[in-house]
Amino acid sequence: MAAGRLSEQDAELLKVSNRQQSKSGQHPIEVIAAASLSDQLQPSQTLTLDRLSEWAGKAAGRSYFRIDPLKVDTQAVTSIMSSEFAKRHQILAVAVDAKVVKVVSAEPYIDDWIEMIEQSQPGKRVEHLMANPRDVRRYTVEFYSVAQSVKKASAQGLAVNALGNLEQMVQLGQLDKMEANDTHIVNIVDWLLQYAFTQRASDIHIEPRRDKGAVRFRIDGMLHTVYEMPMPVVTAVISRIKTLGRMNVAEKRRPQDGRLKTKAVDEVEVELRLSTLPTAHGEKLVMRIFDPTILLKNFDALGLADREQERWQSLVGQPNGIVLVTGPTGSGKTTTLYTSLKQLATDAVNVCTIEDPIEMVEGSFNQMQVQSNIDLTFAEGVRALLRQDPDIIMVGEIRDLETAEMAIQAALTGHLVISTLHTNDAPSAITRLLELGVAPYLIKATVLGVMAQRLVRTLCSECRREAPADAEGWAELVKPWDVPMPETMATADGCSACRDTGFKGRAGIYELLTMTESVKQLISDQMDIGVMQKRGVEEGMRTLRLSGADKVALGQTTIEEVLRVAPQSGYG
Repeated sequence: MAAGRLSEQDAELLKVSNRQQSKSGQHPIEVIAAASLSDQLQPSQTLTLDRLSEWAGKAAGRSYFRIDPLKVDTQAVTSIMSSEFAKRHQILAVAVDAKVVKVVSAEPYIDDWIEMIEQSQPGKRVEHLMANPRDVRRYTVEFYSVAQSVKKASAQGLAVNALGNLEQMVQLGQLDKMEANDTHIVNIVDWLLQYAFTQRASDIHIEPRRDKGAVRFRIDGMLHTVYEMPMPVVTAVISRIKTLGRMNVAEKRRPQDGRLKTKAVDEVEVELRLSTLPTAHGEKLVMRIFDPTILLKNFDALGLADREQERWQSLVGQPNGIVLVTGPTGSGKTTTLYTSLKQLATDAVNVCTIEDPIEMVEGSFNQMQVQSNIDLTFAEGVRALLRQDPDIIMVGEIRDLETAEMAIQAALTGHLVISTLHTNDAPSAITRLLELGVAPYLIKATVLGVMAQRLVRTLCSECRREAPADAEGWAELVKPWDVPMPETMATADGCSACRDTGFKGRAGIYELLTMTESVKQLISDQMDIGVMQKRGVEEGMRTLRLSGADKVALGQTTIEEVLRVAPQSGYG
């Protein structure tokens, strides 16, 4: 109140609340933050825990430090002091180098522990920083629990229990409840999955190296190294995850695929797709995390503009024909397919899918998985589905002529077929079908349209600001098309909410080519991609870069981000 941040009335209410909460061990600023009071110096702002911690630190001459676990070397900082010492003094080391140890605390005026740390770390100076008390408690438990598990797992072999049910739930978030005799590898896997979910990771990479293995998360399309473990621990962690995914733990020479469903502490079910690969230093594992809210999203949430949205819904609303989605791995094709199928899967239609593997289990679809060991291929799957009275068939990917021919047969016999191809842009999908050996007249008769897509990082809403328009960059982005440049663009400087990257979240950019009569005339064995793209634009197609330019003009992303992911125009 003396600092002018609280009104007298709020201060009196908090005195009573603080006396009630003190017995529970809550920090006083946690009590204030829980009340969600207005900052009297900035009435539009609420006194959050971070804002209060920063103010308390500044009053004591301490810099504020927001703990970002992705930027903390857990192994290095947990070696500075024991977990008992850290918990007793309510402190946590967050960075260490040859000269300085940075230690955070929620008590800016208590520093009797500094001398003890400096004595145990000769030649190093301790820098006392302020952090919010909730983060200090949380990360002290997490960092030391994982470090201790890795250390103990390195020192002793641990048995791994198999799970027999594909839908077995793995309860996460139990780090602080672990007993001393619990399996350390289970502890590590538990932390790894829960950590990835809280950090919004789309993929988890566990990579063997010569001496140590690396754990990396892909967040908003970029990989971040989050932990390094001894190779015996990495091998045991991969074996544990393979067991959960019903994969052959003994087979390490061949690639394998599996899937896993987990339920975190917030009771949200999450699907993961597992893939292993033999490498020079051992078996590598990648886990693709599927957002459980994907099936609840609409096309607005995916970033599909109004005009593309109408054209896409018109295509997938046709009674028969083939609709293709193209793009590289990780471009959001699965999200688009599942969002579309979810909207199409009413009680009046039969939606069947053949996938490799099944990405997410959805009750309103009839899903079948490719199994090459019994010759159940995409082509065989489509052949079987045609005898199941389907209305809509989703084929995971058209990889060969046999699958393409079955898809065409299904389209010609009155079914709507939705599938994917791996091509750079929409016109290239037609070339790909021709390369597979599909006759031009069959493409003209069955293909309704092709949508290519990419994911661009979107600017952080917390630190986004207007910036002068970049004429040179804009010219490169829209070349060779004549598109007016916006008066201003947007940029972001980076903040704690986006880990100083300036970006938070991703949205799609789309290129939708519809098979009009004018476009069909260009389909032949000698088809020119550039001419096809030019004709598509004349017929209303927005290229990937032009779609990205729309998002730049709206202030959602940057020119550099669109140029990074979108291929250059094949025309001009």
